[in-house]
Amino acid sequence: MSKQIQISFPDNSVRSFDKDTTAGYIATQISESLSKSAIACEINGNLSDLSSTIRESCELKILTNRDKEQALELIRHDCAHIMARAVQELWPKTKVTIGPVIENGWYYDFDRAEPFTSDDLVLIEKKMRKIINLSDPIRTEIWTREDAVKFYKKNKEPYKVELVEAIPENEEIRMYWHGNWQDLCRGPHLVHTGQIPGDCFKLMNVAGAYWRGNSKNQMLQRIYGVAFNNKDDLKKHLNFLEEAKKRDHRLLGKEMKLFHLQEEAPGMVFWHPKGWTIYKELKNYMERRLNSNGYQEVNTPQVVDRTLWEESGHWDKYQENMFIVEVDEAGAREKRTNALKPMNCPCHVQIYNQGVKSYRDLPLRLAEFGSCHRYEPSGAMHGIMRVRGFVQDDAHIFCTEEQIRDETKLFIDLLSSVYSDLGFDDIKIKFSDRPENRAGTDQIWDKAEKSLKEATTKAKYAFTLNPGEGAFYGPKLEFVLTDAIGREWQCGTLQVDFVLPERLKAYYIDVTGQKKQPVILHRAILGSFERFIGILIEEHAGKLPTWLAPIQVVVAGITSEADDYVLEVANQLKKNNIRVLSDIRNEKINYKIREHSIAKVPIIFAIGEREIRDKTVNIRRLGSKNTQIIVLDEAIKLIQIESTPPDRR
Repeated sequence: MSKQIQISFPDNSVRSFDKDTTAGYIATQISESLSKSAIACEINGNLSDLSSTIRESCELKILTNRDKEQALELIRHDCAHIMARAVQELWPKTKVTIGPVIENGWYYDFDRAEPFTSDDLVLIEKKMRKIINLSDPIRTEIWTREDAVKFYKKNKEPYKVELVEAIPENEEIRMYWHGNWQDLCRGPHLVHTGQIPGDCFKLMNVAGAYWRGNSKNQMLQRIYGVAFNNKDDLKKHLNFLEEAKKRDHRLLGKEMKLFHLQEEAPGMVFWHPKGWTIYKELKNYMERRLNSNGYQEVNTPQVVDRTLWEESGHWDKYQENMFIVEVDEAGAREKRTNALKPMNCPCHVQIYNQGVKSYRDLPLRLAEFGSCHRYEPSGAMHGIMRVRGFVQDDAHIFCTEEQIRDETKLFIDLLSSVYSDLGFDDIKIKFSDRPENRAGTDQIWDKAEKSLKEATTKAKYAFTLNPGEGAFYGPKLEFVLTDAIGREWQCGTLQVDFVLPERLKAYYIDVTGQKKQPVILHRAILGSFERFIGILIEEHAGKLPTWLAPIQVVVAGITSEADDYVLEVANQLKKNNIRVLSDIRNEKINYKIREHSIAKVPIIFAIGEREIRDKTVNIRRLGSKNTQIIVLDEAIKLIQIESTPPDRR
């Protein structure tokens, strides 16, 4: 008699089944309709195939397409396999490698002599749909390592041989068959290919990728695809991508003549006059906000001897991301090793350490728009969003343990106000605790994490946990804003640090006359100026608020007779500190309006004979077909209000 095992179900019922049964069989015993709609299962919360053998009592959930999250993961995983099958059926000499699920879809890397084209992607999609329509069964087999290696050598799949040989001895080698096509995979997968909706996926593009990410290895071709639960979700995603493309800061930066990047200075931004105007306006705004909130601005060196980085701990934890500079010092036996600073905190402690500090001096808030350099891999850089040279709106608050709570609230209040001024009202807070690679004892981390959590909670701000993502010297809050099309951007941070003050021998004299170590709150609001400006450009699709726009008003003449009045109007605007451009070129007004609209100038004054006669201006706003004719003095007052930064209104 077979041994019975107990299976618990989500409705809290329990039933007995023979040992070594399968989830698929159990589904047939529950109902015929469930058996037909089942796609996979969860065994004790772990996603698994319906064909999985159940050897002991467990909790079991049979999954259908109604379980959208799990179904989506399976759809994307199976799409990767079906795409690889389609490629090999179309081009049998192609070698396959790996095809993992990623955000919104999957990719698969291929070794093929000829490059894939956009026409090839159309052929592959068509072939994938044919495979899906076959509803071929998907089955799994457990093989020995020797049999797997032999099989792949026979089929001339060297990458799969390498993958099999890399699988740890204690792991099973699972082979999945999609009809007559096979792949090495951990699984799980659907029951048959027909369970993938044929209109829920799309192949997006082809990119190069080295085998196993090593530039010494073979260059492969990576095909990316996206997949969703249904056609409508796919359409929403494609529309989102189209909207994001329109907002791409790299394209808009070129159109608007804001900045450029070039190979001779990878990851470094060349700011053009218009782009630098945005930069300066944002910096001036931040300076005023910090000054009014009790910060003192400082400036520290960009090149610092390695000894300071060793003392702070950055040399051990961060050296691979630092730009190293070696110089021959006169009379020195060895070269002196320096580094371009990747962050400002050790230098701020040096300022704090000049002179003795009393508890009466705390909190001390030191701010710097610090120029930093970090080595980012070339593949990770992205326009001005991720660069090697950048400026942080950085500050360090030296305080007592008792002041952490109040300083945390003050900072979050300030950050929320700044984000609101810049058009972001939807902010989420993540709490990032200790990473594996860290400095300081567990006792110090316990205290730091407790302090920051309590301070955030008592300040009445909610947060979600982000495990293991803290800085190496302390836990942190990450502030995530949501843009106009729903994308999330992590910008501001607040970190509690008990480690660095100890390492760099910072102290203050407490009320009893004893030396005591301060706490450092590392904090940033915008983060990188470069990145935040990129976010602003994409948030507004280049149509920046008037106070940030590099050119706030263009005064354009309709006829040459209007030239003198155009210059008079422009001069009046300049006297009122409005950034203005006069356009008296011998071009039609529609051409001028179109050109300045591409440059995203928010306001155009069109000047013709009527405006000259009545001493008025015809106001055209970016993105609107409506016009407004008003007296010049009133127009100037109106534009003055719009062009004034939010903190000065």
